[in-house]
Amino acid sequence: MTIFLLGAAGTGTELLLIGHIEEVWQWVPLLLLLTSFVMLFAHAVASVSIRIFQGIMILFITSGIIGIGIHYNARMEFKLEMNPALKGKQLILETIRGATVPPVLAPGIMIQLGLLGLACTYRHPTLPSTENNKTTTKEL
Repeated sequence: MTIFLLGAAGTGTELLLIGHIEEVWQWVPLLLLLTSFVMLFAHAVASVSIRIFQGIMILFITSGIIGIGIHYNARMEFKLEMNPALKGKQLILETIRGATVPPVLAPGIMIQLGLLGLACTYRHPTLPSTENNKTTTKEL
């Protein structure tokens, strides 16, 4: 869980430092990061369900996928403004490559953090054990 916390804190700090707060959609990853910290604290203090945290991790993954699409569209619009003749494969390559802002795959960190959070809570001790729910059958 320490790796998740360090990654989430670093990501949140970077988003704030680059001013990722200009539009409503840019607040989504910051709010998810904050929510994950609150839920982990609540779990530590009051044994709040780890299932809520897992749900937030699913939202991390979803926001990362949507974020990649948003970043891709913004970059594509920028590339087309710079060179309206770009089409097809060349447009795709120009959109994905290069150092212009916003970086297309940057929201992938939310996917990575979501998967890490889910991995940290896999078979968590506070979750009901699946071993207890299995029924055994005797062989004839």
